[in-house]
Amino acid sequence: MKKIGIYPGSFDPVTKGHIDMIERAAKLFDVLYVAVLNNNSKSPLFSFNERVKMLEEITRDIPNVKVDSFEGLLVDYADKVGACTIVRGLRAVTDFEYEISMAQTNRTLNGKIDTVFLTTSPEYAYLSSSTVREVAMYGGDFRQFVPESVARCIDSKLKEKMEARNE
Repeated sequence: MKKIGIYPGSFDPVTKGHIDMIERAAKLFDVLYVAVLNNNSKSPLFSFNERVKMLEEITRDIPNVKVDSFEGLLVDYADKVGACTIVRGLRAVTDFEYEISMAQTNRTLNGKIDTVFLTTSPEYAYLSSSTVREVAMYGGDFRQFVPESVARCIDSKLKEKMEARNE
């Protein structure tokens, strides 16, 4: 029986911290689904399809990683792909409160689902997608936080937004 895990998130944009978590989590499973949540309640920088495409490019050299997307409850998606483990990253104690609550909720909704927490590598402990977006929006040097392919996407997206404002 294959060990199947899910690393879910919005990945808006994908950061070097996400990549570190994907690489580490991929070593724990036969198959790791990197699952992009399509959350209509947020207004992301990148479209749902753009985020999936970025992740596919970044993970193409990790053979047991499959990039996918989902809407709705994560536990329903886990059943669909045959996963029994959700992987979540913890940057700080403040993340733990939220993540433990979600893990317990998921376990209550589906008793076959466990959550595994991986602590972030120290060099990414401060890093989040929202930090990258904010630094980029204000013209700061965000390139150190994301892969070069993602940096190019951010540059392009910011240029589009500036052109739209100037029209």
